[in-house]
Amino acid sequence: MASAMKQTFAPQGSGLPMHHPSDEMLLEYAAGSMAEPLAVLVATHMALCPLCRDRVAAFEAVGGEVLDAGEQIEVADDLLDQLMAKLDGPDALSSVEAGDTRPPSGGAGLTVPLPLRDYLPGDVEALSWRGRGVGQCDLLPERDDYQTRLLRVKQGMTIPSHTHHGIEATLVLTGAFTDEGACFARGDVALADASVDHSPVAEMGEDCICLAVTGGPLRLTGPFGRLLNPFVNI
Repeated sequence: MASAMKQTFAPQGSGLPMHHPSDEMLLEYAAGSMAEPLAVLVATHMALCPLCRDRVAAFEAVGGEVLDAGEQIEVADDLLDQLMAKLDGPDALSSVEAGDTRPPSGGAGLTVPLPLRDYLPGDVEALSWRGRGVGQCDLLPERDDYQTRLLRVKQGMTIPSHTHHGIEATLVLTGAFTDEGACFARGDVALADASVDHSPVAEMGEDCICLAVTGGPLRLTGPFGRLLNPFVNI
């Protein structure tokens, strides 16, 4: 799993997210088998991305047809490939007008999509952030398998080089960051795992606020970072 998703369903300059959850994640979400923290992240992305809403709807439709047919239908080995070809076809942008695609304004004007809004204890500006350069606000603290947080990274700040003990899924709510040559802005999802060693940088202009779901603690890399690992809780 790479930190910069290669799926770019929307044309460059369309104003829609350019980086998306993997199709495997969208299928898992459509099947209703995704863990709640990741499901919140995917649903929040979908509120900003009509293209992924279309893909999930198509997955749900195919799943419904298979269930309706029961044992009377043999599913072709290349069914998923056929479905992907249709989703990537010329009609894939048919419903881009729907959903919350409004850009946010700065500060208290941040538009929080409804799927995430229900998990926040209050307005983003009124939240209790811990930390300085990278402010954190914990969500879903009862989930031991995933850590779910809002992160507020100061504009221009570079996150120290690190890797992960599990999956890291990051959804940008406002601002932007660059990572391994790719830029992630509002609605974009960045994915990383133990195979990725990276150092994201928050873009100038405004702080970058993200929803981050991790399946294991961050592990700093490099000689100095390794010394700090016992003191890091990110």
